[in-house]
Amino acid sequence: MDALDLARWQFGITTIYHFLFVPLTIGLSVVVAALQTAWHRTGKVEYLRATRFFGKLFLINFAMGVVTGIVQEFQFGLNWSTYSTFVGDVFGAPLALEALLAFFLESTFIGLWIFGWEKLPRRVHLATIWVVAVGSNLSAYFILAANAWMRHPVGFEVDEATGRARLTDIGAVLTNPQALSTYLHVLGASFVVAGLFVVAVSAYRLLPAGGGGTPLRHGTEDHEMFRKTLRAGLLTTVVAGSVVALSGDHQAKLMATYEPMKLAAAEALWETEAPAGFSLFAVGDVQGSRNLVNLQVPYVLSFLATGELGGEVEGIVDVQERYVEQFGPGDYVPNVPVLYWAFRLMMGLGLAGVGVGVLGLLLTRGGRLPRQRWPYGVAMAALPAALAANIAGWVLTEIGRQPWTVMGELLTAASVSPGVSLGEVAFSLTLFTVLYGVLAVVEARLLWRYVQAGPSHVTPSVEPGQPVPAFTY
Repeated sequence: MDALDLARWQFGITTIYHFLFVPLTIGLSVVVAALQTAWHRTGKVEYLRATRFFGKLFLINFAMGVVTGIVQEFQFGLNWSTYSTFVGDVFGAPLALEALLAFFLESTFIGLWIFGWEKLPRRVHLATIWVVAVGSNLSAYFILAANAWMRHPVGFEVDEATGRARLTDIGAVLTNPQALSTYLHVLGASFVVAGLFVVAVSAYRLLPAGGGGTPLRHGTEDHEMFRKTLRAGLLTTVVAGSVVALSGDHQAKLMATYEPMKLAAAEALWETEAPAGFSLFAVGDVQGSRNLVNLQVPYVLSFLATGELGGEVEGIVDVQERYVEQFGPGDYVPNVPVLYWAFRLMMGLGLAGVGVGVLGLLLTRGGRLPRQRWPYGVAMAALPAALAANIAGWVLTEIGRQPWTVMGELLTAASVSPGVSLGEVAFSLTLFTVLYGVLAVVEARLLWRYVQAGPSHVTPSVEPGQPVPAFTY
């Protein structure tokens, strides 16, 4: 164990923890904006109450995402100064756009939205939450453009005098095909998470008390409101799931072009094959570069990677030999077992979440709601499954790039700060892990408290035609 190993663990832990909040913030901002738009267009108080209820949950998650994201910046200078020095001139542009444009929009207009109830004109107030939603999604794009550059560096040249990457074409960085495809995939996955979050909360509030399904555990006051939000969450999940599937297919083809080692490792494909089958279950001998057991669906991997049933897909052994010729001696094979199972967890749990959306729409069509408790339990369980699918996707993305931090340009082993010691990294790792553990408890307790309290905590129910009570957070 050395400083490099602990630095990688620290960045992995903090990044994964931060990414628990990011997709929910991206998707839920649009969901809240859509609910407020529905209230603005229809005047129905139930949409107003839903906006305020889910808006409060959104704010809790947004605040926690900001706090956990700050730690990411400290790590670049603390543990990865060599990496920061190399990429700084390139990363400066997209990260500055993210901070000065996207995050500025988010932070400024979210304040206007919070304090603008009953103070701003209704249309202006509605516009503020849509600006927040646009800012959140713009922020994601700039961050993903920087990340995509690490996997497929474009629009730069290496300064021979300083050894640093120098930006030559910001347009190429922002229109990187890896960035565009990844953004659609992450955006779709974020809306799956947000949709299932709304589904899980609505299902909990609609949960039958037991037996024959009546009465509801939380009473019937908000029954109709949560029935509508349940349906809206289910529909969001299914539509977003289609985007995830289509963008995932495109990403597989980009992976075959720009990251063939990642694709081969994710499939435990040791030798080049044409046609290549998609592996459902494999037990491999990594040292022997072979699979002992491999259950496959013929032709599927070829189609995913090339668009042709008989297309050729490079294997790990051949890509390793090519990289040795191109970059010099070294082991360019990432952790095959981790990638293989991360890929399957991402796809399996993601498909399960979308399946819950389809099943839920069928069970709730025509204004009906299931009278048994099990569909609500499945709906609630789909949320952590979707979060796990997102995390597995990022594990696949980041570990699949190893041993590089910047593909073909900078190795991870050469990226760590030269002066940082094992003890210093161990101390910061322990500190951040404890801090994040405390924040996890705070986040969970806050969300649980306000889900339990229900919409009446922010806006009491009113009869049609009655004035809406003042709203406070």
